[in-house]
Amino acid sequence: MFQELDPLLHQQLRLQIITLLMSVESAEFNFVLAETKATRGNISVQIKKLEAANYIEVKKSFRDNYPLTTYAITEKGKLAFEKYVETLEAYINKAR
Repeated sequence: MFQELDPLLHQQLRLQIITLLMSVESAEFNFVLAETKATRGNISVQIKKLEAANYIEVKKSFRDNYPLTTYAITEKGKLAFEKYVETLEAYINKAR
């Protein structure tokens, strides 16, 4: 009767990160930090989970001799997000 919600995306911070990445080409760590208001450690843990699932790609580089980490959503991540939203909409429609 009910489709299962993606457990990876059904966690608030991971959902926030994926949602941010759906709206931009890529995002720097400090942007994700500011937008989510999460701790650095928590963001790092959740990013690793999303990267392990191939929902996002992580790029590490340097800018003016300072480390720079950027994130971009993958095609698999986009599809997972779209399916998650469709499933959530089905839940909402059943309640109406």
